[in-house]
Amino acid sequence: MAAKPWWRETIETVLWALVLALILRYFVVQAFWIPSGSMIPTLIPGDRVLVSKFWYHFQPPKRGQIIVFKYPLDPKRDFIKRVIGLPGEVVSMEEGVVYIDGEPLAEPYVKNHDSYNMEPIKVPEKSYFVMGDNRPNSQDSRFWGFVPKENLIGPAFFRYWPLSRIGGIY
Repeated sequence: MAAKPWWRETIETVLWALVLALILRYFVVQAFWIPSGSMIPTLIPGDRVLVSKFWYHFQPPKRGQIIVFKYPLDPKRDFIKRVIGLPGEVVSMEEGVVYIDGEPLAEPYVKNHDSYNMEPIKVPEKSYFVMGDNRPNSQDSRFWGFVPKENLIGPAFFRYWPLSRIGGIY
């Protein structure tokens, strides 16, 4: 059997690499760029993160996870926030302190507090209440409502840029 010409081998290799990259991006992991300061100090504008797109097929989101999702009011846009309220829980706020089912939530990741007040509201089944870590500068579930489960893309798990901030995300 005759060997393939070098150019054919090169084209086949490039095509297979593209197919594999597209499959990985669509089903496994995707990179996202952070455009705003709503998650400061955890994530700052210009950070680039990796998101596990398959994770929520195996387990539901947990409180405290940073997730990427399709913005409920415009699903063409992707947002990144932290999960605060889970399905069936009652979320409220008094002077910026978040309460889950009447108990204050410890939030060591919030450095920029506000004095927001919110009446108790129950998170619907198959939905999540999300908030940014930079509370005074975050448009989140307090203003536009819950994130339906079908809008979830996945948890952000690793910051790969800038190199000075490389590492896991918590």
